[in-house]
Order: sequence, then structure tokens, then C-alpha cells
Amino acid sequence: MDHYEVIERALTHIENHLDQPLSIESVADSFNMSKYYFHRLFSAIMGSSLNNYILSRRLNASLQYIQSGELSLTDIAYQLNFGAQSSFTRAFKRQYGMAPSALKEQKINISPVPIPAVVKRPVKNINGDVVTDFTLTEFESIRVTGIAFEVDLAGDYRTTIRSHSDKLLQAIDTTVHGPCYVIYSNCQPNSTRFRVLFGIPADIRIDQPFYFTVDVPQLFCAKFKYSGDLLDIGDVLKTDYARFLKISRQETEDSHIELIQAFDDIHNLQSAYHIYAPVKKLSMDSAC
Repeated sequence: MDHYEVIERALTHIENHLDQPLSIESVADSFNMSKYYFHRLFSAIMGSSLNNYILSRRLNASLQYIQSGELSLTDIAYQLNFGAQSSFTRAFKRQYGMAPSALKEQKINISPVPIPAVVKRPVKNINGDVVTDFTLTEFESIRVTGIAFEVDLAGDYRTTIRSHSDKLLQAIDTTVHGPCYVIYSNCQPNSTRFRVLFGIPADIRIDQPFYFTVDVPQLFCAKFKYSGDLLDIGDVLKTDYARFLKISRQETEDSHIELIQAFDDIHNLQSAYHIYAPVKKLSMDSAC
């Protein structure tokens, strides 16, 4: 059983036992693993500690109980092992921005979310810490032609990116194959809004609004490899990048380009791809 399968089975195990006591020890024991290694592996793969993940899934499970109106809040807290209603209420407010009583009274609909997908990428053990594998590399300068738009990562950015990638595919000849890039640049410091260019490194002309040709400069980057949907990595990438900076002792480059996703085939955005994050080019003696 590889580490992805271990975590996938652990997620199912957790979901089936939310009404029972769960701990790092009990979950790790279910897979005959050391609790220390399992905790590091889970955090690396899921981008969250096991305890935080269990808490989030219990709160997610509480939504159905609250909205059905069949149980009191005290009974829900007891059913999902919160210990006390006050603990349940505090945690619920942190995750959903309202008290569970307000959700119950105002009949606001918050849909439970399914078990998250396991984001697949190579990992390695560095000094006892399980981290996503990375390389330091030069991203060579390229000219990219494509469609430009803005997304707000605090909103439904997935739908926006997918709709614009479809527009580009409709605008180019079906015989065009090869790599494509999703290039993100921040609109302003500390903003959740990003400018995005979805394009291909081909000399094509598209006489429609919002289509541009951009020269991407050479960049020194941390390179990560992922598999699956281009939009499923979310907080996992944030955790991977934070660990990378800590382990490698690198620093983020002050570049207008925040991130580049590179796919081998523009017609297959569900395949493996690379993430390039610009970093300062420090002495290699300071890197692992």
C-alpha cells in the first residue's frame, strides 16, 4: 500500500468514525504505522494536521444534523464527540462565521462538502520531516499567447478559470498541441485577486477582446510536480511552499509573477503538471 492509498483509506476511516473518539494514535494504529510518521505523512499530503482535519470534518458533518432539525445542539455536540456544546459552538463559529444556533434559526443553507481528494505529488523525508519533493531550476523565458482575466481566490475562481480555458481551446486550431501555461500575478499586495493568463507558447493571433501575447522573463524558481485537476491543490500548495522555504532556507522573489502552472498538453488539464514559484537565487550552499 503506497502512502497515497494509506491517506485515502485514513480519510474514509475518519469519516466513518466521526461519532467516536479519534486521535493520531488510534488512526495510525489502524494502519499499523508509527503515530509520529503517520502524523508527518498526513500533514504533508493533506496540508493540515490530523487534529484540525478531524475537527473540520466533524463540523462539516454537523451541518446535516443542524439543518434537519432532528437533534438539539447539545445532542449534536455529544453525537460528534465535541465534549460540550460550548466547544462545538466556538469551533463552528471559527469555521463558518456564525453560531450553529443562527444557522438553525435563520434556515441558511450551507452544503456539506465531500471527503477531499488526496493531492498526489512526490514526497521525500528531509531531517525527519515529510515534505513535497522540489527542485531549484531556471524557468526559461517564453512568449505566451492566450486569454487574460482576473480571479478572486476568495470566490468561485475554479469556474472562472475553467470557463476561460474553454474559451481559449475554442479559439485555437484543434491541431495545435503541446504545452500550456497558467500564469498568476497579484493585483496588489495582500489581495486575494489575481491576474491570470492562460496561454500557449505559439505565435498565433486571436483578434478578440482580452487576448494578449506576453513575454515571460527567465525566472529562478522552486519547481513542484502534482497530478490531477489543475485547481485541486489549494491550501496543500501553500503548506508545501511554506515547508519548502523553511527546509531550503530560500526566500520568495519580489516578482510580479506569483506562480506558473505548466502542463505538457493543452488538451489534457487533468494530467500531471508542474508548479513554478519564483524564489531568490541564493548561494547553493544554503539550499539542501
